[in-house]
Amino acid sequence: MRARYRRILRFAARYLVQTWWYELFLPRIGLARLSARNRSARLQRIAQRFHVLAVDLGGLMIKVGQFMSSRLDVLPPEITKELEGLQDEVPAVPFPAIRALAEAELGVTLERAYSFVDPIPLAAASLGQVHRARLSALDAEETGLLDVVVKIQRPGIGAIVDVDLRALRRVAGWLSHIRLVSDRVDMPVLVEEFAVTSLEEIDYLHEAASAERFAGNFADDARVSVPELVWERTTRRVLTLQDVTAIKINDVDGLRAAGIDPAEVATEFAAVMFDQLFVNGYFHADPHPGNIFVTPLASADVATTADAPGRAWKFTFIDFGMMGEVPDALRRGLRNLLIAAASRNGKGMVDGIREVGVLLPSADTAELERALTALFARFGGMGFAELQDVDPREFRAFANEFGDVVRTLPVQLPENFLLIVRAMSLTSGMCSSLDPAFNIWNAVEPYSAQLIRAEGGNLVQDIAKRTASAAGIIARLPGRLDALITRVEEGNLTVQTPRIERRLGSLERTGRRIISAVLFTALLIGGILLRADDVVFGTVLMGVSVLPLLHAMLAGAVARRGPLP
Repeated sequence: MRARYRRILRFAARYLVQTWWYELFLPRIGLARLSARNRSARLQRIAQRFHVLAVDLGGLMIKVGQFMSSRLDVLPPEITKELEGLQDEVPAVPFPAIRALAEAELGVTLERAYSFVDPIPLAAASLGQVHRARLSALDAEETGLLDVVVKIQRPGIGAIVDVDLRALRRVAGWLSHIRLVSDRVDMPVLVEEFAVTSLEEIDYLHEAASAERFAGNFADDARVSVPELVWERTTRRVLTLQDVTAIKINDVDGLRAAGIDPAEVATEFAAVMFDQLFVNGYFHADPHPGNIFVTPLASADVATTADAPGRAWKFTFIDFGMMGEVPDALRRGLRNLLIAAASRNGKGMVDGIREVGVLLPSADTAELERALTALFARFGGMGFAELQDVDPREFRAFANEFGDVVRTLPVQLPENFLLIVRAMSLTSGMCSSLDPAFNIWNAVEPYSAQLIRAEGGNLVQDIAKRTASAAGIIARLPGRLDALITRVEEGNLTVQTPRIERRLGSLERTGRRIISAVLFTALLIGGILLRADDVVFGTVLMGVSVLPLLHAMLAGAVARRGPLP
């Protein structure tokens, strides 16, 4: 375990130093162009090497890679794209070791616990693996089930998770001392949130309880089903549940062969995920294709409710190890954010983002509001297929502008927000793969209309509040216009242009650093040349040259921190 711990830290230290050199040090000494050269290939190479490390070590490293692939807000696309395909690519544990662990947990031999267990795993993951099995005659009679799947933890995974979390906490401590990182995210808090999720994921009793809670939320919904649990054959490290294997949700050919329209599946899946987030407040945080089946229904079971008139299939969710909760305050903010997005309201979205708690109260959001308004004006209402026809250079321009705006804002991450981002990212990707013409707005707009109707009186209050606000603005307008005209006549009008001021400030700082670099070079060379004739004076010049060098290197950092008090 020590070797594993050291290997993770060596990998992190090596690439943190490399990143510091290229992204922080070189730009500070005026070599930003050099640091930008081959940046894309360099980041991609780091991601590829982490991919190899994760597959080799398994454990939480696979989960870290999957987690990083969803952090589009923090990590560059070269890294997220390389890691987005990272799955639990680890070899299966030999069956004798799995048998020994299962029998120790259940307290009986596998032959007594089950009438049959397939030694070849149905799926192998970094934390456990799944085997098909059949219940004994007695258990089958009591439960009404026969075919089941048994999820068994990998031997020793608890110790591996502890080591990985210890290493991750150490790396988070390093990152918390880098201002570029600490200004954007609290890494220790992020790791602790990841730790809680990971420890819950290796507790199968917790997963079983989560499955029952999820099933209860959809008990009266014909669109969703959950496998039944066999509690008599379930422990903290062994989970037995109904075998519900059906058509994988992303198997487009399989869906069509069963007479199921993939486009309808995409629309319904988005609605089901929205229900979890905005109505139930309890959601499946890992809705990747391996965890959702589309189950065709027998003609006698075809839904005839208002929710699902005549639908001949349903969603079957499995693997409830990673679940998230949405607190009431956060849910209200998300609902308002969704309504604003559906109405293409940039200001409303900024207000919603504030209410969610992502932006600190001190954030100046004028530029963000303008950027969102421009985004909606250009891309609002476009489907995935239409977006593919947009000039990539235009996308890059918008992305760069958004990146510049977001990086200037003080942000924080509310509890469980990363799980929400992960769930919605996977949902969006799934729907687009099912239907390239899928338009997220078509899913959002009717749902937001439903939320508005559900808000009822709150909507009336909101309209009244907006009306009062508008009336106040109108009442103050004549006085403000008079004051503006007076300032123009007196020649006291000033216009603030934050972007231009930032650029000018940046140019001024760069000029000072160039002068310092020139002074450093002159003093150093002068000291070297004079040292041959006058050792003392030459050495003094060489020593003094350190001062302008330090200024050239550190001026950028001081400027970012702001003026000293």
